Amino acid sequence: MGFLLRLAARLPFLFIAGRIYGPDLVGRFALAVVVVELAALLATLGLKRGLAQALSSTDRPHIHVVADAMTVVFVVSILLSALLIAFPQVMYPDSKVEGMEPWLPCIVFAVAWSDVSLAALAYRRNVQATVNARAIVEPWTISAGAWIFSFISLHDGLILSYMCSMTAALIASLIPFFRSYGLPRGWTPHVGRLFALARRNAPLAGADAIEWGTRNVDRFILGVMFEPKIVGIYYMAQQVASIPGKLKTSFDPILGPVITSSLARGDREAVANQVRQVGFWILAAQVGLALMGSIPGEAVMGVVGPQFVAGTAALGFLLTAEAAASTGAVSESALIYIARVQNLMISIGMLCFQIGLSFALILIMRGMGWPTNYQAAGPAIALFTSVGITSIIKSTYLSRLLKARVSGLRLPLVWAALTAIMVGTAFTALPKRFEWAELLIGIPAICASYLFVLFRWAFGPEDRALFTKLPKIEEATLPT
Repeated sequence: MGFLLRLAARLPFLFIAGRIYGPDLVGRFALAVVVVELAALLATLGLKRGLAQALSSTDRPHIHVVADAMTVVFVVSILLSALLIAFPQVMYPDSKVEGMEPWLPCIVFAVAWSDVSLAALAYRRNVQATVNARAIVEPWTISAGAWIFSFISLHDGLILSYMCSMTAALIASLIPFFRSYGLPRGWTPHVGRLFALARRNAPLAGADAIEWGTRNVDRFILGVMFEPKIVGIYYMAQQVASIPGKLKTSFDPILGPVITSSLARGDREAVANQVRQVGFWILAAQVGLALMGSIPGEAVMGVVGPQFVAGTAALGFLLTAEAAASTGAVSESALIYIARVQNLMISIGMLCFQIGLSFALILIMRGMGWPTNYQAAGPAIALFTSVGITSIIKSTYLSRLLKARVSGLRLPLVWAALTAIMVGTAFTALPKRFEWAELLIGIPAICASYLFVLFRWAFGPEDRALFTKLPKIEEATLPT
């Protein structure tokens, strides 16, 4: 439900940004946000996923452990924000910095604190807080802000709306956090303890940064190789394609604590079952969304704005990449707890491969005289190739460690995809004047045919466990 709410709230922002602000301003915004989000991710020091393990292996009051985490995160956030404010050209590599643009990094601590607060609540099985903050408050605030600020300052509108949305998400995260954990009474900061926490989570922080980099380095590469307009077009395709990726993060709040609990009991077979089951649902949903977005790709991008149709090719590869990455992403949810360093090395190697392939494809297509929109799809092709190989490597490695199969791929999923492709192709073959039918009738038809085959032949009784009401932490049992 949180994913569906986030989907419904994100679409107005894409429409407003595309229609009102245009690709040039969207491109500048996209480049700045990619740097700010990296700073926020680094500031969390891997505690978005590492906090569950820290809480499950301590005798100290949990509020004291979380207070340690939030103190470390705050200090690192301030340092990174000051660095970006001092050198704003990092966020805008090829253009002049004006207006509110230098002050965008002030929001870094809000993003980081919100992530840590929600991770602490997830440990107590409070997923509702994540839904409220990330699926309702944040996306609806940025959509409303983008529209309101467009009347005040078109140049700074997107930045101001982003800062407002992150601030609102922080408030929506802290209120349930303090209700659940209370105030840190009797807690005092201890430098040695804080440093130990940061050092212990360093490999996990690196894994988070590499995973984030895999999804966002393509945008930065485009900023170096092309004008902001091209970045803006690609960013819109990336935002549409990232919607399926939110499915993985929808499961993160509960998957991390469940895996750490199974590992604490030494039950590796249960971990494999959980990874396999969740992996199937994420893969199935992402394949369906990829088909619904890529088959009528031109019509989908045209809704955002006619000038964004040039990003259709990139959209297709980005959507396919999200589906290809799902198995590796779910496998990493377990690898970060049982093979942190090895997981990090795999991720670093594949990120380097992705970066090298991105530049190579752009330069090759440029040398062959291909149109700019095809050149800009190069990083998307590199992403698809890289995450596909990464999924194979990580799932195979995890399977060997757990001595059990972890891949969620099921044969009926292929039948469902082929059925949806045939239905979708029939609608795209309609004359141009019936393009509206691709969206209003074609997408629902693709979805219906895909789900029918999937539920008829791939759905099993064990999958219903994912849709049961979550138990309280003191009585939680883990579906195996």
